[in-house]
Amino acid sequence: MTDLYKAYGDAAERMLHFVETRSTDQASGVFEVPVAHYLDEARWQKEMDLIFRRLPLMLALTIELPKVNDYKAMDVMGQPVLITRGKDGKARAFLNVCKHRAMHLAKEGKGNCSRFACQYHGWTYANDGQLIGIAEASTFGDVDRRTLAMTELPAEEVAGMIFVILTPGLPIDVRAFLGGMLDDLAALKLETWYYHKARTMEGANWKVSFDGYLEGYHFQAAHTQTVATRSPSNRASYEAFGPHIRLGFPQNGIGRLKDLPREEWGRQENDGYDFIRILFPNFSFFLAPEMCQYAQLFPGPTPDRNLTVMNYIYPTAPKDEEELRKLDEMSDFFFQVVLDEDYALGLKVQNGLESGATDRLTFGRNEPGNQYFHKWVEHYLSGCEGPPPVLRA
Repeated sequence: MTDLYKAYGDAAERMLHFVETRSTDQASGVFEVPVAHYLDEARWQKEMDLIFRRLPLMLALTIELPKVNDYKAMDVMGQPVLITRGKDGKARAFLNVCKHRAMHLAKEGKGNCSRFACQYHGWTYANDGQLIGIAEASTFGDVDRRTLAMTELPAEEVAGMIFVILTPGLPIDVRAFLGGMLDDLAALKLETWYYHKARTMEGANWKVSFDGYLEGYHFQAAHTQTVATRSPSNRASYEAFGPHIRLGFPQNGIGRLKDLPREEWGRQENDGYDFIRILFPNFSFFLAPEMCQYAQLFPGPTPDRNLTVMNYIYPTAPKDEEELRKLDEMSDFFFQVVLDEDYALGLKVQNGLESGATDRLTFGRNEPGNQYFHKWVEHYLSGCEGPPPVLRA
């Protein structure tokens, strides 16, 4: 933790400097992205195949499945996914499909059970994926039940988070994938929080929406009465860990750090500055003392749309109905800000892209996170040929 707090303190020092000098972290030059990268269906399919179906995606928190036999069933970009916690305590993931006639097994949502019975013909599976019951087996015929187990997906539980790869049989190493971001996430102790609820919103092309998470250049124009009252526009620090980013935003009152010993600056998150933790390709995590909002952004059924799941967790569970009501109000406020001020704007951007008004978008030197993100998209689409992108030359 000492090294982590030192890194936070160094970022805080940079953010204070940016506020005092009216500057920000910068890339070496401007960067152009063809508009076709947001519109082309063949490219979008390639992004699905080489990024979203091959990289570990954070699909659930440990606190969503805290007990043996807990499960979470969800649709992930058209893939029916079932995450379970077996009697051995291990989190596993499967395609939520019966091997008899391909019916879904568990209804979308969460619950607790040790087995899943198909509602079509009654075949039954244990939550470790094994086929344990065939209805009217004596009339069905001889089959090898071992070959009819649920299709398992690569899954790994790390730092209070459950990551899944949507393609069966691929190797998974989340610790290697997270790299230097792992210590950062582990320090948050997410396994001790209370999971409150999730809400979904529809947005533009997944990269249009994700671009908005990666910079604070838009705060003053787009969030005049909300975010801009907390954080100045166009002041940000960026630290990269492979394709992932720890993005720092100073608060308007960051000057208070000068009243503290320098070695304490790294312990002042949310009291002078904030971090947004970005995991490639689709996860954004904002932690505040009283709550946390994290976004899981998934490409939609067509290139012009995405579905974003906004999740809300809190340090402790509500003690009564009044506290529950307050958590709902806080969650809904943060949700509405993103929906009304970010995603509504993104849909207009999508329309602008489709209008033919320009054939490229230009990301400024003051938008290094966006540049870095698009370079990593290209890196994965190329099959990871050549050296990986770097944040700063």
